[in-house]
Amino acid sequence: MAAEIERKFLVDQNLLPDFGEGTLISQGYIDTTTKNVVRARVKGDNGFLTLKGESHGATCAEFEYEIPKADALNIIATMCAGKTVEKIRYEYPLGKHVWEVDVFSGRNQGLIVAEIELASEDETFEKPEWIAEEVTGQAKYFNACLLNMPYLEW
Repeated sequence: MAAEIERKFLVDQNLLPDFGEGTLISQGYIDTTTKNVVRARVKGDNGFLTLKGESHGATCAEFEYEIPKADALNIIATMCAGKTVEKIRYEYPLGKHVWEVDVFSGRNQGLIVAEIELASEDETFEKPEWIAEEVTGQAKYFNACLLNMPYLEW
C-alpha cells in the first residue's frame, strides 16, 4: 500500500520570501460517506486522480494517478458539481526536503499552509523561519473540508 506521511503548518505571512512563480491548482472532491477522499486535480497542464484513506496522525493511504487534463476537468465539472478548492503552490527546497506552500484563493482567501512529506513520522527536518503553528491532523485544514467549510466562513 502506498502511504503519504505529511506534516502541515500555518505560516507567518510577514516572514514569507518571494517564491517566484507558482503552479495554479484546482481540485474537486467526489462526495463520499466515509473518511476516504476521492479527488480530481488540475495542476498546471496536468490532470490527476487521487484516492486518500483516513488520516492517522500524519499518515494516510494514498494512490495518485496522472490522467489527461481534459478528464480531470470533466470529473470536476460533472462528479464534483464544479466546486473546487483553488490555490497557487510554491515549492521551497530546504535541506533534503521540499516544502510545498499553498496560497489559497476564492472562499479560502487569506489561508496559507506549508506542507512537508516525510519518509517516516519521526523523521527530523529543517523548518524555515516562516513556519508557525503545526496543524497536522486538524480536519478543518484538509482541502476536502475547505470545500464545504471555507476559511472565510470560520
